[in-house]
Amino acid sequence: MNRSATTDVAALVEPSLFTTVDGDLSLLGSACATCATVTFPAQASCPRCTGADVAPRALPREGTLWAFTVQRFAPKAPYVASGAAFVPYAVGYVNLGDEVLVESRLVTGDIASLRIGQAVALVVESIAADDGESIKTYAFMPADETNGGRR
Repeated sequence: MNRSATTDVAALVEPSLFTTVDGDLSLLGSACATCATVTFPAQASCPRCTGADVAPRALPREGTLWAFTVQRFAPKAPYVASGAAFVPYAVGYVNLGDEVLVESRLVTGDIASLRIGQAVALVVESIAADDGESIKTYAFMPADETNGGRR
């Protein structure tokens, strides 16, 4: 899998989830001017105070692993291609700047090494689309496995 902080915007699974900061992709959230609630994905109004005074906000590219689990059995079709070998994977919540929790896939060379409170960094991961083309989505990886968001 190709993991990079920079990518062709047209290849993103959903371009509205991302913004570019200093040439690298970041997740795009929103912040409420009234109560300071930060959300991901970006919202048109605040889910806490229902205010409409929200603005786009680039979220931090690094955070800490807040909670996680490992999917150890294959989901039913159509979520995996028939005959494809299943590989366990981790999913969890990442705390970004003590502002917002983001649910994400966690990519690592060693699932057993994942720990709550561990530093993680945003990566962009290639996944196969139904038509065989590659699309990009976000994931988080332990910071000690990344090279500035690139791998």
